[in-house]
Amino acid sequence: MGQHAVAAREAIARGSLRGATLAALLQAVPTRDRDAWVDAVLGIAEMPDDDPSLPRGAVPYLPCGVAEILAVVELVPLGPSSVLVDVGSGLGRVVVLAHLLSGACARGIEIQEHLASAARASAARLALHPPVVTFVHGDATSEDVSLEGDVFFLYAPFNGEMLRRALERLRAVARSHPIVVCTVGVELASEDWLTSRPPSSGALTIYDSRRS
Repeated sequence: MGQHAVAAREAIARGSLRGATLAALLQAVPTRDRDAWVDAVLGIAEMPDDDPSLPRGAVPYLPCGVAEILAVVELVPLGPSSVLVDVGSGLGRVVVLAHLLSGACARGIEIQEHLASAARASAARLALHPPVVTFVHGDATSEDVSLEGDVFFLYAPFNGEMLRRALERLRAVARSHPIVVCTVGVELASEDWLTSRPPSSGALTIYDSRRS
């Protein structure tokens, strides 16, 4: 797996591995090995420890599976005109793969500074730079952090009061333009400004905003 992943990383950095070709390469990797293969491409050797000062309501880092990322790209669907924001972006799996597979601009917001820094380093190894791929260290529930996008991804980044504040911020964005909210491990059925699409891919749920 190691040499195969290194070859893919080098091809991505050259700009020669993108879109459908990358998707086919990913699908050819056995499902049980796919997450580890992507981490090898990103240059992630091991999962880092969480910051012990995480605020109450922030969920410790857990990487999103590649299967859910592929489903988001296909089902939203994402394209070059999309702007994806991953709320709680960790080491950057979602942001990097979403951009490479679809051409979308992709931005990660991560409350743990060392994770955001590691994600930037992974993107740099792949020759991916702002504005197409960006990682911001900050709290997505704070007005100090911009939420500019039309597709938002949440892989259980918050609970309780932090989740409530994050959803209020997303609702404010939806008042200016339609957005899509994709969640894994977060149930938003009580949000009357969102309409869920029929279940179509495991734990992933896709919601469309409506004017409220």
